[in-house]
Amino acid sequence: MANGGTASRGPPDGSPAALRGLVQQPLLHAYEARKDPEARGFGPAEPDGGASFVWTCFNGLNGLSGVGLLSIPYALSEGGWLSLALLLVVATACCYTGLLLQRCMDASPAVRGYPDIGALAFGRGGRLAASAFLYAELYLVAIGFLILEGDNLDKLFPGTSISLGLGRGGDGGGAATLVVSGKQLFVVLVALVILPTTWLRSLGVLAYVSASGVLASAVVVVCVLWTAVADGVGFRAKGRMLNVSGLPTALGLYTFCYCGHAIFPTLCNSMKEKKRFSRVLVICFVLCTFNYGSMAILGYLMYGDDVKSQVTLNLPEGKIGSKLAIYTTLISPFSKYALMVTPLATAVEERLLLAAGSGSGRGSSKRSINVLVRTLLVVSTVVVALAVPFFGHLMALVGSLLSVMAAMLLPCIFYLKIFGVARCSRAEVALIATIIVLGSVVAAIGTYASVKKIVLDY
Repeated sequence: MANGGTASRGPPDGSPAALRGLVQQPLLHAYEARKDPEARGFGPAEPDGGASFVWTCFNGLNGLSGVGLLSIPYALSEGGWLSLALLLVVATACCYTGLLLQRCMDASPAVRGYPDIGALAFGRGGRLAASAFLYAELYLVAIGFLILEGDNLDKLFPGTSISLGLGRGGDGGGAATLVVSGKQLFVVLVALVILPTTWLRSLGVLAYVSASGVLASAVVVVCVLWTAVADGVGFRAKGRMLNVSGLPTALGLYTFCYCGHAIFPTLCNSMKEKKRFSRVLVICFVLCTFNYGSMAILGYLMYGDDVKSQVTLNLPEGKIGSKLAIYTTLISPFSKYALMVTPLATAVEERLLLAAGSGSGRGSSKRSINVLVRTLLVVSTVVVALAVPFFGHLMALVGSLLSVMAAMLLPCIFYLKIFGVARCSRAEVALIATIIVLGSVVAAIGTYASVKKIVLDY
């Protein structure tokens, strides 16, 4: 793999002029390539300038381990037992497309992030397309975090409410009050707590905290198992073998579980031995699939078709295992929310600063824009979370529309454009074509089903 020197091979789009154009675009890679090593990944930089194999595996697991773990039993209940085969298919396809991204990075030393691969394939249009899908995915996942926090805090503290006085009512009446309670109250409170973390210039501290996501995922699975064995829930549900009508939702949620492709180029560039990144991908996907599969089977055996969009909402109240699972679930979004919105905020800030131009007050102006943009982003996510409080449906939509594009379709399209069909073997072309067809079907049917459910439940 090229490592900052001359590329061993490169398509026509890799000309010096084109490469200068890639570097000049202040989009996602500008955030990923910051000088602060702790802001680039989920842990400390190695003293020799490259992350070890083990640490990169840990970072990859952290990137793939997320809130999808809570919805995986619901996904299985939507598709039935036989849909577990689709989980394996999706995992295999996403692992392969991750390898395709690595090969695309070999084509040019200028590639630092996912949008750079799009630019290498299709120029500025490719960069904009890749950035748009990645930013939209990050934005909706941040909204999902707020919904998740609101749902689980409401389960821990049911009946919580706050009354706000709004002054005197009309016609000399008494003071009007606004009562905010339940999930809506907790969504707002969580946003107020999270807001200052989005103002941080360096995410180094949050990077260390978010690295606990790997351990947290394992802890949640163990807690759910403990609830079934020790707290009397048991494994009494039989479930259905196949539910054809629920397959689109199941596929969308399965794909959402593997939406870590945005960070793969960054992880690869951070490695000391970049050629071993393919092994990192395989290890990460195998371990994550085992964890997701275990949670899916446990949750579905425990609650069957009654499992909710977040399995923690099914757990019995007052039990130690249930409380530990919910508290563990609540920790990750507090740190990862800022990591989700920062790339999008950074891109917006850079555009605004370029439009404003440089001047004597650039430092203070930059800080003001930083706080304003991030505050508005948080406010907008709160508004959407309150308006569309459907965690399962929203994550299925993210998986069907955005994760499918970032994890399946775009890597295949970019790879074929950069290297050309003629340079690929027939088997490789057939496999890529199959993934494109599968991804297109999931995107079309899954997006329609998710939007329909959101509209019906609204």
